[in-house]
Amino acid sequence: MVKELQPDPKTQPKVLGPSGFYDEKWFNSFLEVSGQEVVDGVSESGGALQGGVKDVSPTFADGFWYFDQLGIASTYNHKVFCRQTLIGGNYALFKTTTFIPNPDYYGSLLWHRLMENIVLAVTQESQESNPKKTKDSSFDVTLSSYEHHRRNLRSTDAAKPNFEFKSYLNREEYHLTALGGNIQGQIMLLNVVPMVLTDTFDILAMDPKLVNASTPISVAGHSIVYETIRDFHAPVCV
Repeated sequence: MVKELQPDPKTQPKVLGPSGFYDEKWFNSFLEVSGQEVVDGVSESGGALQGGVKDVSPTFADGFWYFDQLGIASTYNHKVFCRQTLIGGNYALFKTTTFIPNPDYYGSLLWHRLMENIVLAVTQESQESNPKKTKDSSFDVTLSSYEHHRRNLRSTDAAKPNFEFKSYLNREEYHLTALGGNIQGQIMLLNVVPMVLTDTFDILAMDPKLVNASTPISVAGHSIVYETIRDFHAPVCV
């Protein structure tokens, strides 16, 4: 089927279809023969067997796993990440009986709208005294972060951004939180606005909050945050 739909070998995706469970020995043996870049997508990513878990899969809490998996997959240049089901089971993006979106739908919608096709490996290290050769680069960048603590709820302030802003003085922030702080609930807030369908069953506008780009980025406990920085201008090591 793949060869019929994509006859050009240069653009033809490679397909791998083993059992739904990860078998380390099988995968290692397969990759030794086929190469590391054979897996171009992830399928059936519901997050739990037998339809998902009732009080986890369709709730805000599932996003701490789901969006982490999206980020990990993107670092391996995966082209596709399929959710287990659109409708049906506890891990669906929509409720089966009402077709109302579950929290993961809104987070994945933001991911689709904001993320580009280049992934940057971001790390936080102590400053070194040895100078490094750098070159200037300017581009738009979106960061995705979350803060999840099992026992205590707190906020985290990232270090003050150490780069220049040439044209845009404000960054765009999308803070996703659970209604009433209940991470096992099914109502997600975007910048404190409940994401519920309108009277005509439309999706609410998902507008960002504009924040001074030179201020620290704050991630509240039990929250998921997207940050878009326009015209990002920073030194890049060469």
